[in-house]
Amino acid sequence: MHALMQQVRVAIRSLSCSPGFAVTATLTLALGIGLSTAVFTVADTLLIRRLPVTDQDRIVVLYGEARTGSLSNFPLGLDEIREIARRSRSLVGAVGFFSFEGAPPTPVRDGERLYRLRRALVSGNFFDVLGSRPELGRGLTAEDDIVGAAPVVVLSHRAWRHEFGGDVGVLGRSLVMHGTGRTVRIVGVMPQGLDYPRGTDFWAPVVATTTGTADSLHVTSNALDLIGRLRPGAVPAAARDELTAFFGRPDAGALQKDLRGVAHTFPELVLGDTRPAVIALAGAAALLLLLACINAANLLLVRGLARVREIAVRSALGASRRQVVGQLLIESAVLAALGAVIGAGLAAVAVQGFVSLAPSGLPRLDEISVNRSVLFLAIGVTALATLLFALAPALVTSRVELTEALRAGARQSTGSRRFRLAREVLVAGQVALAVIVLSFAGLMTRSFIKLGQVDLAFAPRGLVVAELALRMDLSSAAKQTALLDRLLPRVAELPQVAAVTPVLTVPFDQAGGIYGQLATREQTPAEVTGNPMLDMQVIAPTYFRTLGVPVLRGRPFTAEDVSGSPQVVIVSASAARHYWPAGDPIGRQLQWGSGPGEQVTVVGVVSDTRYRDLRSARPSIYFPLRQSIFPVVPLTLLIRSSSAPAGLIPALGRAIAEQESDVRLASATPYEELLEEPLAQPRLNAILLLIFAAAAALLAGIGLFGVIAATVRQRTRELGIRLALGATRADVRRLVTVRGLAIASIGAAVGIAAAASMSRLVASLLFEIRPVDGLTLGMTTALILGVAAVACVVPAQAGARIDPAISLRAEE
Repeated sequence: MHALMQQVRVAIRSLSCSPGFAVTATLTLALGIGLSTAVFTVADTLLIRRLPVTDQDRIVVLYGEARTGSLSNFPLGLDEIREIARRSRSLVGAVGFFSFEGAPPTPVRDGERLYRLRRALVSGNFFDVLGSRPELGRGLTAEDDIVGAAPVVVLSHRAWRHEFGGDVGVLGRSLVMHGTGRTVRIVGVMPQGLDYPRGTDFWAPVVATTTGTADSLHVTSNALDLIGRLRPGAVPAAARDELTAFFGRPDAGALQKDLRGVAHTFPELVLGDTRPAVIALAGAAALLLLLACINAANLLLVRGLARVREIAVRSALGASRRQVVGQLLIESAVLAALGAVIGAGLAAVAVQGFVSLAPSGLPRLDEISVNRSVLFLAIGVTALATLLFALAPALVTSRVELTEALRAGARQSTGSRRFRLAREVLVAGQVALAVIVLSFAGLMTRSFIKLGQVDLAFAPRGLVVAELALRMDLSSAAKQTALLDRLLPRVAELPQVAAVTPVLTVPFDQAGGIYGQLATREQTPAEVTGNPMLDMQVIAPTYFRTLGVPVLRGRPFTAEDVSGSPQVVIVSASAARHYWPAGDPIGRQLQWGSGPGEQVTVVGVVSDTRYRDLRSARPSIYFPLRQSIFPVVPLTLLIRSSSAPAGLIPALGRAIAEQESDVRLASATPYEELLEEPLAQPRLNAILLLIFAAAAALLAGIGLFGVIAATVRQRTRELGIRLALGATRADVRRLVTVRGLAIASIGAAVGIAAAASMSRLVASLLFEIRPVDGLTLGMTTALILGVAAVACVVPAQAGARIDPAISLRAEE
């Protein structure tokens, strides 16, 4: 042990004599360890760590989708779910179900405090199907999910910690559903990491909650997704095919026969669209860690060349080759240890930064913290790679001819040409890896910019979305309409309000809303199946004026479009093109049912908006509020403010409370804040990849600088002879720079080819950008060659400053 400590002290003294090398190598390793550990920690939490359920890969969720892709989640009825379970040969045991709407927000009162919590309606056996045990209290049971059962709910771990302060006394506490006045009792808290449907704050039994209550207007037992367990040996595709066969049964309706089954495993649904992003980031982190190791190897090779004379002196003084190699490896180990310590601190900072930047809907976000096992793995891999890379230069450096080395020095040592080639290959590899990360970062950044600049087809600036919390009986559409008649004029009177309209859903709400498939009288049954699934909106005459959506053809709704007058609708441009590709849609009719009175006349055409989905403009149909065929009325307010939203919100809350004592303003959100939600994940992807790309370019530049600097030192005699024979200093600078750019160009070419072949890995994350994008690859190449040119400036200047007389005398 004493001998080892002595060698460590010698290694530290040796490194202190080369502070530039020691600092560069340490920071290089720290950068690779820190950033890669941070991303691998996230990947471990999201992709590897098991969810708090039993046999998570055998849990499947089933629903339908249109074969044309126009409808992605067609729900099932309760009787249909029971029939599917009876017929299934791939599912085992009892099946569960939950509302296809997911977990929409709902106002809840706890004493005087008003929460907006996301409620998921599930079957009583939901947690039994999952095999998930509560952290506190109990879960839901089949006895909780029958008509007349005492109303109970179970909290998610996140809601328990954030909204209720982690109070163990929360069990038995009563909450009041503000929309219905119904009192529910908290009976349990589920474990951390159980987040399905995504974003759930509490689970309530679906049948007991929706039967015979005002909630049945919003969610019914005929709009459900199925969840069950696969039999041993069964695969999700078998359950999917069984559901497809069920949709095609002889007694199925025409709409169902156009459906096919969809089956997803539970982990897929919990992670959702974050899985491709995490995989891409983990890949970038792995490349960065490899870059750090290669850079460390290059630095060690350069240092080894510079120490040939020193090693020869040690050998001449009696040091064995084993002792020399051991001392060199200990120096590398010290560098790896220093890099690991700094990298661990950087990893902790990076993880905190990731959590702060991550979108609020990211699954398992509250579980992400620096993982010791991942940190030790990254440190171990880096240390092993550093020692392996150090072994080669240590062995070669220690194998010197004493007389020649002492006479010629490091610049003309044996094996220098092989060393130079090895270093240049390593640097070209660094450049190739940097190009891959840079190209992915460029694709993500351009995709994010395009998504942020997309045309919404309405004017978002000045819009405020106000959600109401109701404490009154609104069990019929007539009562809801009467409330709007009293409330809207009061809100419109506010001096800051330029326009106001009720809406069914808040912007970018993927779960809520109504969809339907309409047809013309001329279409055949086969043609009807190819019709798009339309986003159905119930709107007031002020809707298009409030949003700033122009009517392209025809007219908007007016106060005359009421019950008893001809039923009219307005369609979006893409819907009009589908139904009447060569004709004028104004005055034409659509049929939404089979009865003679179930026809509507098109009176206007508007643009396809991105109100519900930022990535795509959906075909839509709009029904006038006073002629609505639906049992629900829009009770969310969309307000166009003539002043800053911060000044409107307090006045809005007071006006609503004064007009309706049983109505409260649950939330008022500027549209720009709602826009942050669909942009959050793409922004995070772009930012993280840009950080990795900058680090990769920096490491590649450092590696190229080291190689070119070492080459200039090795070729001092040659460059001196060139200058003595008439070469200008500009010629020397050009010679050195061209060599560096040649290495970088080879690496860039390899990197571009690799990036093009790997681009499909990020295709699902892009918006209106092709995975193989010429502009992105061109910009990436130009950037990396620019970095290479900068890295060559100092060595080229050093070569140009060589004094021929001094360099030639030094080699005599």
